[in-house]
Amino acid sequence: MGESKKDQNLMDAYYEKTTELKSWSGLPLKDFYGPQDVSKADYETAVGAPGSYPYTRGIHRDMFRGRYWTRREVTGYGTPEETNERLKFLIKEGSSGLNVIPDIPSIMGIDSDHPRAKGETGVQGVPMCTLQDMELLMKDLSLEKISMSLIASSTQTPVALSQYLALAQNRGLKPADLAGTTQNDPIHCRYAGFRNSSPINLALKTGVDVIEYCTRNMPRWYPINVNLYDLREQGLSAPQEIAFGFSMALLYIQGVLERDLPVDAFAPRFAFYCSAHIDFFEEIAKLRAARRIWARIMRERLGAKNPKSWQFKFGVHTAGCSLVPQEPVNNIIRVAYEAMAAVLAGVQSLHCCSYDEPIALPTEESVRLAIRTQQVLAYETGVARVADPLGGSYFMESLTDQIEEEVNAIMEEIEEKGGMKKALESGWVDAQMDEASLKYQREIERGERVVIGQNRFRVEEGHPVGRAHRVSPEAEEKQIARVKKLRETRDERKVKEALLGLKSRAETGEKENLIPAMIEASRNDATLAEILGTVRMVMGEPYDPLGVLTHPFL
Repeated sequence: MGESKKDQNLMDAYYEKTTELKSWSGLPLKDFYGPQDVSKADYETAVGAPGSYPYTRGIHRDMFRGRYWTRREVTGYGTPEETNERLKFLIKEGSSGLNVIPDIPSIMGIDSDHPRAKGETGVQGVPMCTLQDMELLMKDLSLEKISMSLIASSTQTPVALSQYLALAQNRGLKPADLAGTTQNDPIHCRYAGFRNSSPINLALKTGVDVIEYCTRNMPRWYPINVNLYDLREQGLSAPQEIAFGFSMALLYIQGVLERDLPVDAFAPRFAFYCSAHIDFFEEIAKLRAARRIWARIMRERLGAKNPKSWQFKFGVHTAGCSLVPQEPVNNIIRVAYEAMAAVLAGVQSLHCCSYDEPIALPTEESVRLAIRTQQVLAYETGVARVADPLGGSYFMESLTDQIEEEVNAIMEEIEEKGGMKKALESGWVDAQMDEASLKYQREIERGERVVIGQNRFRVEEGHPVGRAHRVSPEAEEKQIARVKKLRETRDERKVKEALLGLKSRAETGEKENLIPAMIEASRNDATLAEILGTVRMVMGEPYDPLGVLTHPFL
């Protein structure tokens, strides 16, 4: 490159200015903000102090002075034994809560030895087919002393919870002794690759069963963690993430109310799982707006009386879709900024992505770095020392108001479509997601949305990620062999009796809670597919969501 060209490049870089005059979600931004941009409503009504309605500034007055957010890292791969070892590693490295995700076959509700599960078993999560799997997964871990997050989100959720409860019973524990969370948002799974296994009516049935059972029996357990994160990963904007997620949450709430449970019985332990994307201020404003919107929905629309019912309790997963395989070390920076946004927004539980996730599952090295990111935030940066430190900023308060208006407008549009269930059934929600995803991808391809290392400032030779995690073929073979051996050695008479009992209860009606019968089936070595398939058949669905197998007993 000639000297004149180098000089010109240097001058261009020196005089370069921002050309982005909108937020990530397309909200227009001014040059600067002042008193005229802040809501004309009085402070108490529009913002309030932390720990006070409408909770714009946080659900606790002292926030992280009272307790840090729970530091979790999602894990699950190979066999239950391997995942158990990773859980122990995470505890040693400083995690304050455990977070386990099932593999794809388990999420679909099929067993590891299903013909179509070949090549997928244990690849992107841990198999959860049987009580034996759960026993191995939780080996040497004291259920009564940990906060366990089962990221069972699909119609598999009640079976995974039943396996966990059966394990607890075998250890002499009661449901009330257990603390943790089930994600339990099967409706959203149709947008996470599991449409066949998550028909809407079955999704509502299983989701509501879990909420009802936990409300009546598990006072320390969060029965639902509505998954706004996966919706955002489809390319939705920040306001769409909140609006679609809240509209889905209201479907579950309506279902629980129809079980004759008052809203204040379950709403205090109703939680959400959100994204922290790359637009720093927009993400903080989004989560502040969400707190205010949810408080008003619960108090003014649903008539909740308990202040704990008004509180928007949320965990955050830094945005996997913002990470790219090109120059993967840049992802470390992205994750750190996204995690800081979550903390400044008042998060209750945080998972940081590992920088190598666009390439493979995290290694011990990369997941350790993800934990260290949270620890640096907590112990070094000072961002946790004051509740809502950006509260009162003209820009932050204006952006919070702006996002609130957008969310409310989208939710009103959904109501005009006949509510979220009809919007789902009609395909309207699908169309919105397709449009958002396509728009996002085109902006990247045209260079309108800059992604460092991918479409700008790219080093062609790239930066190697180092050692990539790989699940061994032997792990899948071991898991499949274990399930097959269980089928050969279990008492089939007891299995059949337990499944017939489950079928009988399911036939009683949609409002019959099936979790007690699922616990009994799990304790008698019925598998995930057999338990969930029995319920599917009663609800008019095929036993096998992939249409390959038939029920082995019924």
